Amino acid sequence: MITPVVRRISEYLVKPRGLTQVSNQTCNLTSWDIAMLSMHYIQKGLLFKKPATLLDEHAFIQNLLENLKHSLSLTLFHFYPLSGRLVTHKTQNPPTYTVSVDCSNNSDGARFIYATLDMTIADILSPIDVPHIVQSLFDHHKAVNHDGHSMPLLSIQVTELVDGVFVGCSMNHAVCDGTSYWNFINTWSQIFQAQPQADEYDVPILHQPIHNRWFPSDCTPPINLPFKHHNEFISRANSESNDSNTCKISSFQSLSALVWRSITRACSLPYEQKTRCRLAANNRSRMEPPLPHEYFGNSIHKVSAETRVGELLENDLGWAALKLHSAVARHNDREVLQSVQEWLQSPVIYQLGQPMEAFVVMISSSPRFDMYGNEFGMEKAVAVRSGYANKFHGKVISYPGREGGGSIDLELCLLPHAMCSLESDEEFMNSVSISTTLY
Repeated sequence: MITPVVRRISEYLVKPRGLTQVSNQTCNLTSWDIAMLSMHYIQKGLLFKKPATLLDEHAFIQNLLENLKHSLSLTLFHFYPLSGRLVTHKTQNPPTYTVSVDCSNNSDGARFIYATLDMTIADILSPIDVPHIVQSLFDHHKAVNHDGHSMPLLSIQVTELVDGVFVGCSMNHAVCDGTSYWNFINTWSQIFQAQPQADEYDVPILHQPIHNRWFPSDCTPPINLPFKHHNEFISRANSESNDSNTCKISSFQSLSALVWRSITRACSLPYEQKTRCRLAANNRSRMEPPLPHEYFGNSIHKVSAETRVGELLENDLGWAALKLHSAVARHNDREVLQSVQEWLQSPVIYQLGQPMEAFVVMISSSPRFDMYGNEFGMEKAVAVRSGYANKFHGKVISYPGREGGGSIDLELCLLPHAMCSLESDEEFMNSVSISTTLY
């Protein structure tokens, strides 16, 4: 049996339409941005059904592609750093090493790919395990963010299936986080739905991105790094609180605690081993004054709860949820500023994979992101999927459930023996509804 493959049909570079002088500049990266240079691009995509009453599929696809490219160009007018490239500046006397984004008008732009795949929506959604072909629905496979020196910071791959369309977006994680990522997608969908005239470019949008990057008052950008060459910091996978809200544990924190306990139990770890659960926390609302939701860039921190495997499994779910809640409650403006100052004193570039000193369950993304409000003329997506990027044993990715009502979908990445054990875990299986989308 011949396995279907993704065939790339065409490729374009899309530049912002109606560039202004504001984009003819360099965007300095913050500590939050620079720390992501050795991680993968963000890869998320939306799977849509083709309209049921199509008379001419070829005309539908060609019209869709042109509208997507045009609206993407208009969206890049507002999100102009995504059309640039990373640049490194080095000097010997005095010794300096800085990384920034070149946002000048002569930047190459974002990549837009049209591809085809001879598979159906059911072929993607029905298997017990997410098919490996899903990784081919995204560009920048296995690329790390530092590759943005030569590769586009944003790449859109539109893959036509037999009965559907997958819109996969790969965005450089050193330029933005999940909040910024979905603000971009939401804005692109809004502009697409507005169907602006061909000569328009400054289309009014709901959430105008803010490109003034945040730095501590005693930090003058650009940040000088203690390196001489990127080989020193870039690696690839192939080579309790007194706060009054302490007891207000959110449903997501409880779900995270359940996942932490269940995965730890499924891995059959020694009771004396340390285990951690890390949550990707948005810093914006925790700062004083808060950063706006529209702040474009990275503003996230890994909030961590730690214990011994034996303690985690011998205590009940509420005990684990309280540990997570306490860690989140402690993460305030003071903690954010302290972590930034510590990073500036001793810069750390996050590396792919897991730390060796403890077993870690890492929960990223957020069910609060508006993923299913992006229709691109094809009504509500039937599913959200992610690519190869930033996956490892113990990684959990959260999405809003398609049916709404506070439902949450989880993507779990585990080694085969642990996945089999998890699927036999009574506490876990009695608490969740499995849609067979586990990696």
